[in-house]
Formats: sequence, structure tokens, C-alpha cells
Amino acid sequence: VQLVESGGGLVQPGGSLRLSCAASGFDFSRYFMNWVRQAPGKGREWVSRIDKGGGDTMYADSVKGRFTISRDNAKNTLYLQMNSLKPVKTAVYYCMWGDIRGQGTQVTVSS
Repeated sequence: VQLVESGGGLVQPGGSLRLSCAASGFDFSRYFMNWVRQAPGKGREWVSRIDKGGGDTMYADSVKGRFTISRDNAKNTLYLQMNSLKPVKTAVYYCMWGDIRGQGTQVTVSS
């Protein structure tokens, strides 16, 4: 099983980023997927979840209305579109399949 996140970087407050997670080694289309994030010195925070077909999504209150989770089962890829990003300290975003996560992609929102 491999999960490879990408798309992170430095963005100004109010900006946007689109994260991707390429999945392999399991039947991606059969499972719910999650995005979580972790800031330095803090615990893991759940961000969003999507069902196997992509029709049912859930979001943490902190990102609701600004982030959109989606998936392309033909490409075995999970996405997180992040808009109206707030100036926060660096966080690493991970996609997760059950308890398995990738290496993460770092997002820094700063002017």
C-alpha cells in the first residue's frame, strides 16, 4: 500500500491550493478516504472524509465552506481543494486509508 501526497507549498492568506494523493496497492474505489493535518507540536486533526463513490463528504467545522474533498477512482487519486486559506502555522496534510497514511505534504499560509 502506498499513499503519496503532493501539492503543498507556501501560499498567501486568502489563497488556494489543491492537494493530491495518489493511492496504490489496494482497491481505492472500494473505500472511504480521509484527509487529516498536523501542525508542529500539536495532535492530528481530522479535516475531511469522502465515501467510496465520492457522493458523500464531511468536513471539520474549521474548514467547512472553504475546502472541498473529491476523488477520481479511475486515477486512484484523492484531492483536497483548499480555498480562502487562513494564516496559520505550517501544517502537514496527510491522506489516510484506515490507519495508513502517506508521507504528507506541507502547507504554509503566510504573507
